[in-house]
Amino acid sequence: MIVAMADLRTAVHRLSALVLAGLVAACAVPRSEVAEDLEFRINSAHRVFAIGYRVVADHYIEPVSAESLAMEGLRGLGALDPALTVNREGDTVVLSSAGVGLARHAAPEADDSHAWAALTARMSVSSRAVSPAVAEAGAERLYEAVFDGALANLDTFSRYAGAEEARRDRARRDGYGGIGLSLKFVGGTALVTRLVAGGPAALAGIRAGDRITHVDGAPVGELNTKAVAGRLRGKPGSKVLLVVERLGRADPWSVRLERTHIVPDTVERRRVGDVLYIAVKGFNQDTAGNVAAALYAEIENGNPQPAGLVLDLRGNPGGLLKQAVEVADLFLGTGRIVATRSRHPDSLQIYDAGGRDLTEGLPLVVMVDGRSASAAEIVAAALQDQGRAIVVGTSSFGKGTVQTVVPLPNDGEITLTWSRLVPPSGYVLHGRGVRPAVCTSGMTGDEAEVIRRLVASTPAAAGLGRDAECPAESRSAELDRGIAVRIAGDGALYARMLGRAPSVAAATPHSP
Repeated sequence: MIVAMADLRTAVHRLSALVLAGLVAACAVPRSEVAEDLEFRINSAHRVFAIGYRVVADHYIEPVSAESLAMEGLRGLGALDPALTVNREGDTVVLSSAGVGLARHAAPEADDSHAWAALTARMSVSSRAVSPAVAEAGAERLYEAVFDGALANLDTFSRYAGAEEARRDRARRDGYGGIGLSLKFVGGTALVTRLVAGGPAALAGIRAGDRITHVDGAPVGELNTKAVAGRLRGKPGSKVLLVVERLGRADPWSVRLERTHIVPDTVERRRVGDVLYIAVKGFNQDTAGNVAAALYAEIENGNPQPAGLVLDLRGNPGGLLKQAVEVADLFLGTGRIVATRSRHPDSLQIYDAGGRDLTEGLPLVVMVDGRSASAAEIVAAALQDQGRAIVVGTSSFGKGTVQTVVPLPNDGEITLTWSRLVPPSGYVLHGRGVRPAVCTSGMTGDEAEVIRRLVASTPAAAGLGRDAECPAESRSAELDRGIAVRIAGDGALYARMLGRAPSVAAATPHSP
């Protein structure tokens, strides 16, 4: 997924204030202790639904009415209690259970998101009053049922996340309070598999292969994976006590660590012969900075100059739009990186390279496969279309849309598709993907023999050209990496391959 973190929070807060101002008139009930509690629940639900409906109706990539969102959302109550149905009868919306009408409300105007949210809130409260299944599900499960229903007919990537899931999503995008280690659970203990460089655990001397036996006095063997993760994470500045065992050390020891803000490192670098290999597994808020740091470490700090560079984006599901643009910009001095287009004015954006190629034209090969999506496809398409890199692998996933994240007052989030991606050469990326210059779909055999055939073959036979058939596959094969490294490390071969790469003139024009 690619997420444009366009800051909707100001608009959402403004809308929230408007919703609150209109709640008393829309949802007034008699003043009693029970009624006040009922009004509070209606008001809370109304506020959440009003913001959700309004933002979806205004920002979704295709026109959608508040009425259709609300009606599908109310029908989502059937996921909690199959006996519940919601239908429109003329100018009235009717909530029924097993065919018996329970509540009837006048249908608002189709685009009145405020009124449809009020109706949704009232009917949600009514359903809780008559359906034990809905009442027992709790407010959060009710929000999930309604928003899942409301968004179900939009597209695959538009979805609702409740408070807990939204918290995990934010941690992946923006980081979290923690100690900077990854664990694998083995035999009642937690095996340390990876550490974040410079994180609290690494600085305290914990190593990969160590075992965590206790967290804040609780034996790890008595906790599940989620419970252990919950104990390790917390607010930056807070502390956690671990008991650690190490093979070859007689006694376990205790260490108290202070949590800090951890952003998962999505970048791995190493030398393969005289070629610099960088793998990017996702695009979070630090990815571009980490790629730049990897380049500086290898190119600017006195290390031998690499002969070429491989950027491995295989299996990369995407992430933040801005980070994809910044990663592409590291290798481009000028030119278009990507544009976004949709019906909302704020979605019309153009992103051009504005810096310098940090590698100064170093031979560059980008690897993709059928699981390379969205942000990964932006980088691959931009570098290929600008003639800056040779793309090796299979056709990518073909996710050419952008999502924005809408925060809700219940701490949940709506991830909403709101624009389309347009690569530099203007072809339609969505549903098609990036076609590599060197296609490895179905390819097997000895690396040297494959390279020999690629060099000797015609462009068509080598799978060169944007319109050549190249089915998407999941490629973790060493053969693909060997081909990429071989091309990046051989300047003459790279130049020949680059000269035979797809021409942007062959691209299919994009219609916004």
